[in-house]
Amino acid sequence: MQQNQKINVASYSSYVKFMGKSLSCVDAVEMYRDIKDRSIKFNVSVCNAFLSSLIKKGKSESSLKLFTQMKRDGLVPDVFTYSTLLAGCAKVNGGYYKALELVQELMSNGLQMDSVTYGSLLSVCASHKECNEAAKYFQKMKDEGHSPNVYHYSSLLNAYSADKNYEKAEALIEEMRSAGLVLNKVIYTTLLKVYVKGGLFEKSKELLKELEALGYAKDEMPFCLLMDGLAKSGRLLEAKSVFDEMMEKQVKTDGYSYSIMISAFCRSGLLEDAKKLASEFEEKYDKYDIVILNAMLSAYCRAGKMENVMSMMKKMDDSAISPDWNTFNILIRYFCKEKLYLLAYRTMEDMHSKGHQLEEGLCSSLMYHLGKTGAHSEAFSVYNMLRCSKRTISNALHENILHILIAGRLLKDAYVVVKDNAGFISQPAIKKFSVNFMRSGNVNLINDVMNAMHSSGHKIDQELFDLAMARYIAKPEKKELLLWLLKWMPGKGYAIDSSTRNLIMKNSHLFGHQLIAESLSKHLVVSKKVKLHKENAR
Repeated sequence: MQQNQKINVASYSSYVKFMGKSLSCVDAVEMYRDIKDRSIKFNVSVCNAFLSSLIKKGKSESSLKLFTQMKRDGLVPDVFTYSTLLAGCAKVNGGYYKALELVQELMSNGLQMDSVTYGSLLSVCASHKECNEAAKYFQKMKDEGHSPNVYHYSSLLNAYSADKNYEKAEALIEEMRSAGLVLNKVIYTTLLKVYVKGGLFEKSKELLKELEALGYAKDEMPFCLLMDGLAKSGRLLEAKSVFDEMMEKQVKTDGYSYSIMISAFCRSGLLEDAKKLASEFEEKYDKYDIVILNAMLSAYCRAGKMENVMSMMKKMDDSAISPDWNTFNILIRYFCKEKLYLLAYRTMEDMHSKGHQLEEGLCSSLMYHLGKTGAHSEAFSVYNMLRCSKRTISNALHENILHILIAGRLLKDAYVVVKDNAGFISQPAIKKFSVNFMRSGNVNLINDVMNAMHSSGHKIDQELFDLAMARYIAKPEKKELLLWLLKWMPGKGYAIDSSTRNLIMKNSHLFGHQLIAESLSKHLVVSKKVKLHKENAR
């Protein structure tokens, strides 16, 4: 169709919708940007199809960026555009406030909220635990003449579950019945979530029986909600009883119930029970997902079963399951516990390369242990990965890595740390660095270090100048650097002492008598001024 120029609005919209999740985020964005015909490129149906594709792929941030670009280039969005983007706001950080901006923009463009848009907004409120706002928009929707359906009620129930407000949830159920709506599996399950979150476990058990009687508990989700709530409330035996009941009834499971119980056993220190359940799952089922694999991996790591840990990692590879943030953290903590610090470092490298956020506490601990075992450059690499991963890190981390770099004689890297973060590093630490650098750092950078320290407000003492001069005198070929430093010092209020002056004069033939004499005369002027200032201060 492209070769014969038969592509139109319907072609693009249908193709993107048909490809669905098989179309990668990058491919979708590139395909959109490659559209030459502006009448197609900024057609609202085509734009909506591409935005929806990104949302379905979980790329809500990318969809919002593309939407901004589309508007800048000429798109006039419709109500469906905003409904699509609102749905994506449920799964992004700060999504509630982004949703409010979209709603404000929608109204500013003269559009009206419809039942679909309200449904998306209610879902965002529920996801971000904005219970009162969800109730407000639900009422506003009704006031504007929109009749709420099961989806709207389900979203509001979800908001009540986050707020643990079972009384409002029960009132909402009665409202649904009065409106003649049939309570489906989603509604009953959401109500169960409300009871569990509110700690109403007896009501939860009764409702679970009702779900079973209605045929709504043929899969594990309702059981898992109750099990998870009981386990996290310290009622492990009751949670295990629900799990055993589920197994006896041969309820269909995807492994989530196992992951809940394995994690619960681990939290309670019952590592053998966790390991036994993980082994049972391995024997009975031949399919895995990241949740169950993480639970089993955690159980084996806590039990110190390296062979089983390696087996789980192989299963992930064989099943083409990509490790998530939790997977990496479980492994890094385990390798650190086993004192396999370089393996922990390589795992963190892999984690960072895949775009996962690094945890500062874990990075700090790994940096410390790498430094203690002589892996100083690897420790510095962890520090840099963390800086790339986080906008801000604690001030203490800069000084910690500085000490590690000094111990490892990585003075050039230490200089970079000091230059960029001098304000966050203590004066004793800076002094320790500067003394080490003057003694054995790159001689070509001595003047840069002096200048950086002075610019950061650090007062350079005579010891550092003595060390620097001694390094230069030992290397006559560095004549220009010595002369630059001698010229720089008086302008900043510094002067060498008599012993260093005598040493320089003794070796002046190496650098030029006249140049040395001129430079030292300026130092004498500064010395007299400093001496006079001290006398007046008395």
